[in-house]
Amino acid sequence: MSIASDYSRRIRLLNKLFRGYDGPAFAVRCPLGTWHSTASRQPVFSLRFRSLDAIDGLIQPSETALGEAYISGDLDVEGDIFATFDAVEWLVSRRTGLGEQVLAGFYSKSIALLNLLTRGRKHSQRRDADAISHHYDLPAEFFEPWLGPTLLYSSAYFRDARNGLDTAQRDKLDLICRKLDLHAGDRFMDIGCGWGGLAIYAASRYGAQTRGITISKAQARVAARRIAETQLEDLCFVEYRDYRDAPGLPWRFDKLASIGMFEHVGIKKLPEYFRIAFDLLEAGGAFLISGIVRAANSPHRKESFINKYVFPDGELPTLSEELDAAEEAGFEARDVESLREHYAQTLRLWVGNLKQHAAELRQVVPERTLRIWLLYMAGSAAAFERGDISVCQILLQKPRREHMMEPHTRESWYADQRAAGIHLAA
Repeated sequence: MSIASDYSRRIRLLNKLFRGYDGPAFAVRCPLGTWHSTASRQPVFSLRFRSLDAIDGLIQPSETALGEAYISGDLDVEGDIFATFDAVEWLVSRRTGLGEQVLAGFYSKSIALLNLLTRGRKHSQRRDADAISHHYDLPAEFFEPWLGPTLLYSSAYFRDARNGLDTAQRDKLDLICRKLDLHAGDRFMDIGCGWGGLAIYAASRYGAQTRGITISKAQARVAARRIAETQLEDLCFVEYRDYRDAPGLPWRFDKLASIGMFEHVGIKKLPEYFRIAFDLLEAGGAFLISGIVRAANSPHRKESFINKYVFPDGELPTLSEELDAAEEAGFEARDVESLREHYAQTLRLWVGNLKQHAAELRQVVPERTLRIWLLYMAGSAAAFERGDISVCQILLQKPRREHMMEPHTRESWYADQRAAGIHLAA
């Protein structure tokens, strides 16, 4: 078959595959020519393939194949990268053949068996540590340019949509501390503390005695350095420790937080996770957990680009699965707040920062790594905007039966600090 006829065959397949597609208009460009999804609208983005063979990842609908084409450089996106995921979702939704389902199931089981033999049981402490290291143990110089000085890798909180990322991240930290009713002298633990941003903020602004734990050695080192730089060693401490080893600590805590961490716990491990948190708290203590949840009507993809290249073994529970596990452990749910739109905005700003700092980031990590992160965050923003996933802050309390709390309202959480007359520790 000639190259020209091979190109024509692929164009016919594209016409068939995208029949009825009404998402953002786009173009497919390759060395032999250009195909448009619609003749009536200007393309919002273009998919530029290096070769004809690379187009097969589009013709044979596969989220992972398209992602691999992008990170290898066989595919580039020109224009609105966020809009490309409407086309990808259209493709993935058309994978409905029984044969494909059987093959996908066989592939999933084969990968699970291989991982068991080579990496250990899923969500064992060793395998969780390996998974976290895969994602987080990159040089801090990679994260700093696009996360900003707060070094917070979780959804910001936009009190005003016009606020910049740094302001919105500090407002997120303050919202967490207010919801926990954090005070000077409170014993506070951040489970999965990242680079120590919340622990440092709770100690410096609220005077809490804070402890953070993480299973990323790189994060623990950076957090220790940041604590020393802010001269908070008397109030703040971060260590390399798995949450399953936290019960061995010699004291209990007044307040707990876990921000953007339980996605790594595993759905089957959620009951154990909440039981441990429950036992770590004093009676009447509060636990604020924030993390990504899957919409109940959103399919659970066992094998995906994100699972393969970004978050090995990552699992997203539904909100009801999370609340069920928390209540079974003994917690009372006090408040639930969705920040879905806030995370979409955060991700868009991160993507913008990645693009802005791409040249310097290529001096720190390979081009492949930069492309993985860019594609992952742009795709995540699109998923939040569609409503496939959300992020929820859940405030839990360990009951103290002999003491009735005073009536509480949300106003103090959202009021301006100065207007509310809130005193923050120096």
